[in-house]
Amino acid sequence: MSTSTVAKMAEIRWHGRGGQGAKTASLLLAQAAFEIGAYMQAFPEYGPERMGAPVTAYTRISSEPIRIHSNIYEPDVEVVIDHTLIGTVDVTSGLKEDSGILLVNTPKDPEDVRQKTGFKGKVYTIDASQIAMDEIGGNFPNTPMLAAVVRVTDILDEKKFVENMEGNFRKKFAHKLQVVDGNMRALKRAMQEVKGL
Repeated sequence: MSTSTVAKMAEIRWHGRGGQGAKTASLLLAQAAFEIGAYMQAFPEYGPERMGAPVTAYTRISSEPIRIHSNIYEPDVEVVIDHTLIGTVDVTSGLKEDSGILLVNTPKDPEDVRQKTGFKGKVYTIDASQIAMDEIGGNFPNTPMLAAVVRVTDILDEKKFVENMEGNFRKKFAHKLQVVDGNMRALKRAMQEVKGL
């Protein structure tokens, strides 16, 4: 989506575990928004995080300058990279019931997530871990989750997002082009396999 069609600020909160890439995904989404001309913020919530410990990250995207400098307490989109956090962390805290989106990495269907969380808004699921294993060769669910966020929202134009990510991956993995190909397959597959109510 071009910045001319961004009607308001979108706030996204990411929940994952240390090492799963919640922080990286929040930064990549913000970078993609910036490169098409939107205003953005992305930052993690720091604490005593370590590998496997719960981690929270935040992304804001807007057509106007962003003047808020705080955590996100009432997100438009809640992304849960590790479904085992449901029941341990209140992943739907503050999530807007009328317009909010809950997106969870799980092989289960959206109705199962709705029952576990009690969230009445839009619920989407995707088996990002399996996609990552198949296409990237390891449990790196942040890449497919990032694509799923773009798919279930109108935050960014999908075609521009895919082009932007390919360019970013080619820069980052210039000497490992097989990594680029795997990540791009994971992105495109995630956009096709996300399930929602």
